[in-house]
Amino acid sequence: MSSIATGYDLSASTYSPDGRVFQVEYANKAVENSGTAIAIRVKDGVVFAVEKVVTSKLLVPGANRRIQIIDRHIGMAMAGFLADGRHLAARARDEASNLRELYGPPTIRSVADRLGLYAQAYTLYSSVRPFGCSAIIGGYDKDGPALYCVEPSGVSYGYNGAAAGKGRTLAKNELEKLKFSELSTREAVYEAARIIHLVHDDAKEKDFELEMSWIGQESNFRFVPVPDDLFKDADQKARDALENFD
Repeated sequence: MSSIATGYDLSASTYSPDGRVFQVEYANKAVENSGTAIAIRVKDGVVFAVEKVVTSKLLVPGANRRIQIIDRHIGMAMAGFLADGRHLAARARDEASNLRELYGPPTIRSVADRLGLYAQAYTLYSSVRPFGCSAIIGGYDKDGPALYCVEPSGVSYGYNGAAAGKGRTLAKNELEKLKFSELSTREAVYEAARIIHLVHDDAKEKDFELEMSWIGQESNFRFVPVPDDLFKDADQKARDALENFD
């Protein structure tokens, strides 16, 4: 940050002279340094995919998941600090549980709105810091498939295709080419795998794990990991497509 940040970036409760909150901007930078997370909302469901960079060969494959189950019909993918993301996932589960007790099965919008309010509260006080994590929340409720992204500032937008993390710009460019209303969840799995492999190509010196989950008719409208046979096929076709492109 430039010298204009001097003295104004020590607290999340302080504005700079030009109306910026630097702590929130720093949190966004933390998200941009993370592996890419995307989600695609299609006509019959939602598909999540995450690029999980392998930082050590000693790590157990499948550990430290970046896709979390919030409710039977709601899931969340995170980009940024994993610990912050886990805390937001736990909070989202609490909010979904409270909504279920009061009103029945929660809608994705209500959970995203409540989580956004919680994240925004951490931008108001000098004794706390904003969450260094963006949460992509999606699922299938009474209104059909829905997808939202909660940013460190607390703002949440509805999306057809959402992306967060280091490869966000390239991923959004690829998502904009898709015809969401014509895709099925099975087709979206192949597209999501292709996009994650494409955005990782810029940092191909590092190994990564592809992590995918979905919800739709094929999963009986429950948020579950993508079946192994479909996952392996999509992963392999994405690798082949990237090699042919190169």
